[in-house]
Amino acid sequence: MRFVAAETDPAVRVIVIRGEGDMFTAGNDVGEFAAIATGAFQGERHVMRFVQAIARATRPLVAAVQGRAVGIGMTMLLHCDFVVLAEDAQLSTPFVNLALVPEAASTLLMPLRIGYARAYEMFALGESVDAKTALHLGIANRRGAAGQAACRGRRGRATLAKLPAGSLAATKRLMRNPDVLTVQIAAEGECFAERLTTAEAREAFTAFAERRPPDFMKLAR
Repeated sequence: MRFVAAETDPAVRVIVIRGEGDMFTAGNDVGEFAAIATGAFQGERHVMRFVQAIARATRPLVAAVQGRAVGIGMTMLLHCDFVVLAEDAQLSTPFVNLALVPEAASTLLMPLRIGYARAYEMFALGESVDAKTALHLGIANRRGAAGQAACRGRRGRATLAKLPAGSLAATKRLMRNPDVLTVQIAAEGECFAERLTTAEAREAFTAFAERRPPDFMKLAR
C-alpha cells in the first residue's frame, strides 16, 4: 500500500488522493457486506488496512473531490489535511441506512469537526451534503468549479511540499493522535462486524439487491 511505503520514503512529502471520472468514490461494495453477513466471505476487508494506514499517515494528505463521495469516500476526508471540493461534490455517510455503523474513526472525528447535532444528522439520515455546505461546516478547505478541484489540490500540494516536513509531521501528530484514532477504529470495527450479522442488516442488503426500500418496521412486529 502506497500510504505505508510513503512513511519510509523521504522523497514523498505530500500524498494526494483523487478520483477519476465524474465520481470520487462510491464507497464500499454492498455485495461484499452481504457476503460477509451470510458467511460467504472470509478473510480481511482491505478497506480496514486502508483506514489504519490513513489514520497513521504522517505526511500531509491532500484530497481533490469531484462528484459523489459515499461512505468511506466521505469519512476518509476527515483524515485529510487539505480538502478541495468541486462544485458538484456530494458527500454522504449512509451507514445507518444499511443498518451498520460509521467507520474510519468518523464517530470521533465528525462530531469534533462539525458538532454533535450536525454529525448525528449526517450519520442517522444519510443525506448528501453539497460542496457549499461542506465548506461552511469545516469539512473542506476550498471549493471550486467542476474540473478545478484537482488543480487547486495540486497547488495545495506544491505549497505543503515546500514547507519543513519534520515540522508538519510534528504539528499533525500533536493535533491528531493516531493511537486514539486506531482505538476508535477498532471499536467501530467490532460494532460494524456485529451489525453485519443482524436481521436489520439482512433486510437492508436484501432490499438493496431487490431494488426496493427496506422495511425495518416489520422486524419489530
